Amino acid sequence: MIVRGGQLETAWWGPGPDAAPTLVLLHEGLGCVALWRGFPAALAEATGCGVFAYSRFGYGRSDGKKLPWPLSYMHDEARDVLPEVLDAAGIREAVLLGHSDGGSIAAIRAGTVRDERLRGLVLIAAHFFVEELNIASIGRIRQEYEQGELRERLARYHRDVDMAFGGWNGAWLDPGFRDFDITACLPGIEVPILALQGADDPYGTEAQLDVLQRHARAPLEVRLIAGARHAPHLEAGEATLSAVAQFTRACLERVG
Repeated sequence: MIVRGGQLETAWWGPGPDAAPTLVLLHEGLGCVALWRGFPAALAEATGCGVFAYSRFGYGRSDGKKLPWPLSYMHDEARDVLPEVLDAAGIREAVLLGHSDGGSIAAIRAGTVRDERLRGLVLIAAHFFVEELNIASIGRIRQEYEQGELRERLARYHRDVDMAFGGWNGAWLDPGFRDFDITACLPGIEVPILALQGADDPYGTEAQLDVLQRHARAPLEVRLIAGARHAPHLEAGEATLSAVAQFTRACLERVG
């Protein structure tokens, strides 16, 4: 897919946008299309919807993105790139499902722009503000990348692994990123929200869900997933899939 003059890696499961609504997957800060693993196919089967995923610029097999990434990179994605991706894919009716950074991007998009295509939001381990736990974990992952096996593992999935890691990690560990806070976007979300977080998430506490509950005005369902850390869709797949499928059906029935 060509967007903004660059090539994006994309993948599709299930029916196309002319035949059914689409679940649009927005990956985490070190993710890409391939790292959703079997979750998209399971989602398509469980919901009957199409499932569409893309690797953001700098990730997976998509074109690169010049370093350093601006501290506004999630806002930039939500405002500039995502709507063009939806247009290029021909998506007419969508539920945005974002994991970690992808959840923040989804919340920013829905909370700042009224997009008639959106029917709901699934936010998995999304960040609404920065916590010390979050920064400490991201600092440790830099050590693992530089001294351990993480770089080698990620290089299987990213064409330029140093760009993917450095863009994300460098932004989060920049002192200026401590001011990242998207709680002001939350009251602007007008579609139903399902928020999921692993009970043992090392990148965020239940305070993230508490902030969402205090600020969101749209219908909201919050679930803490037992036995999961930062990726409930992979670590507690059955419970996560069931929650997302039930929520998606309810969103679409609500509109219909």
